[in-house]
Amino acid sequence: MMRRRAFITGLGSAVVWPMVSWAQQAAIPVIGWLSTAPGTMDGYLLGFKQGLADTGYFVGHNVMIESREGGIDRLPALAADLVQRRVAVIVAAGEDATLAAKAATQTIPVVFGMAGDPVESGVVGSLNRPSGNLTGFTSVAADLAGKRLELLHTLVPAAARLHTGRLSAEAVCRRT
Repeated sequence: MMRRRAFITGLGSAVVWPMVSWAQQAAIPVIGWLSTAPGTMDGYLLGFKQGLADTGYFVGHNVMIESREGGIDRLPALAADLVQRRVAVIVAAGEDATLAAKAATQTIPVVFGMAGDPVESGVVGSLNRPSGNLTGFTSVAADLAGKRLELLHTLVPAAARLHTGRLSAEAVCRRT
């Protein structure tokens, strides 16, 4: 009789234990992607997914992405939707998306990428210590234009006009 109880108890444990461990598995983290103009950030989103894969995170397997894209006027509602869905982090592409995410949450981490100056636009208080729940990167190049021109002049002092692709060096000088 004792052996039968032990057997039934063991069998019950063997059946129930996988169910318990399955129920206790952590939910797959969800990354919120916020950007303007649907379709314009597709290349960046693909690169972001590749970067995740390079670090062991595969969309649909161990991480999910909730993408929200829309015009500037829709960004606050889209950011609020991501907050309501309780995403683990919001990736904001561009200044407008970053400002919308900042206004929508003070608790969910926001990682931004923008071309402008995040201090000047009010995204962060300081580049050294962004504070709060925001961090990210910027490609501020306007401050470097004068230095680049100075370096070019040092390297090629006889050049009267330099072309940098879209803008001539004269145009860059007028802008700085």
